[in-house]
Amino acid sequence: MSDAYEREQQNNALLNSLSTKVSALRSVTIDIHDNARDQETIDHSNEVFSSFSTNLKGSASRLTRMAKQGDTVAVLKIAGMCIAAGIAIYIILGWIF
Repeated sequence: MSDAYEREQQNNALLNSLSTKVSALRSVTIDIHDNARDQETIDHSNEVFSSFSTNLKGSASRLTRMAKQGDTVAVLKIAGMCIAAGIAIYIILGWIF
C-alpha cells in the first residue's frame, strides 16, 4: 500500500510539473502571436511612411518646378507656411517636453 501511495505522489508531482510546462508553453505561444501581430503593424507603418515619402518627393518636385517658373508670390506663400509649421511644431514639442 505504501508503494502505491508513493507512486501516486510521484505521479502528482510529475503532473504538476507538466502543468507548469504547458502553462509556460502557452505563454510563449501567446507572446509569439502578439509579436507577429506587432510585425504586421510595423510592416503597415513602413508602407505608410513609404507612401508619405513618395508624396513628399512629388510635392518637392512640383514646388521646384513652380520656383523655376518664377512665381515668387506662390514661393513666398509656401515658405511662409513652412516657417509657420516649423514654429507650430517647435511650440507643441516645447509643451510636451
